[in-house]
Amino acid sequence: MTASAIGVIFSNMHEETVPELVRRRTMASIPFGGRYRIIDFALSNMVNSGITTVGLVTSNNYRSLIDHIGSGKDWDLARKDGGVILLPPFSEKNDKLYTTRLEALSSLTGFLSRRKEKYIVLTDCDGVAKFNIADMIEYHESKNADITLVTHYGKVGNRSDFMLVDANEEGRITDIKHSPHVVEGMKANIYINVMVINRQFLLNIVEDSIAHGFTSFGTDILIKQFATLKLYRYDFKGYYAGIDSMAAYYKHNMELLNKEVRDELFGDRDIYTKVRDSAPSKYGEDAVVKNSLISDGCVIEGVVENSILFRGVKVAKGAVVKDSIIMQDNYIGENTTLNCVITDKNVVIGDRKNLSGCSTLPYFIQKGTRI
Repeated sequence: MTASAIGVIFSNMHEETVPELVRRRTMASIPFGGRYRIIDFALSNMVNSGITTVGLVTSNNYRSLIDHIGSGKDWDLARKDGGVILLPPFSEKNDKLYTTRLEALSSLTGFLSRRKEKYIVLTDCDGVAKFNIADMIEYHESKNADITLVTHYGKVGNRSDFMLVDANEEGRITDIKHSPHVVEGMKANIYINVMVINRQFLLNIVEDSIAHGFTSFGTDILIKQFATLKLYRYDFKGYYAGIDSMAAYYKHNMELLNKEVRDELFGDRDIYTKVRDSAPSKYGEDAVVKNSLISDGCVIEGVVENSILFRGVKVAKGAVVKDSIIMQDNYIGENTTLNCVITDKNVVIGDRKNLSGCSTLPYFIQKGTRI
């Protein structure tokens, strides 16, 4: 089934929700869960479902993303035919950067028209989940749909740009609301920026939309034309972590300390990432580690509780790290205390410092900072 599908991943969408994390990287390359990047989940879902051609749409700050993806060999995508294909942010007709999804899709028409697959799976990198894309395509084909939107029933987050989707018993979409006013904590079927669409249909509708001066794929196509198009909803009922704020990023990382969440996200099918040949972590005689995820190459001589440490983190004697996310190659000095802190890569925190945030507003330290 999925041999007749290609994937397209948008790496820069929704970056306004976590500006702290995307100053020097794309949304797709945000570190997550100790050793992964967010794009690892989208790529792994596609590969596990048999999709071997994936177009990666970029806009800016994509150096770290290219470094992470490389040739695609860690996802079995280093191929002569297909594999990971880096798609530049410019249209074939001009050198203007795209600013909307519709403009981005318009710049891909040359690439998509040369493909032979029947379906396209479009996804953003603002969520973490383990999808069975083969099931989505089978559902899409069984409904003879033009577009199938993937939704998840959950709390509406803090994002100002979102869509709520209603459907009848057969799954046919009956209404789409764009960023309606909602009560805090309200639950609804939220479109999670994953869709299955017929390739030729996408090419036709993008060409027609550009000719009519449309600017928004969501508003001008999905919302205004849902009554005339064959739009269906696919309800994803598994674990889904939407990254729509720093608080959400912190919360969903911390959820990985729950074994049930880890089993659901990483069980059955593998989630692949770039492999580094790091040495095992080293623990000092006085080290104390409780309920934490510790990656390779760490050296821990202090206390780490309820925290996530990426590769190469060093925690000195007397240091206490609690409820925190410490990214790659950080150094935590002696007798320093961190509580609800997120540090980006290559941060150095000296001796006898005391830094604290809270779960709804974690204290964030930018990449390369020395304190």
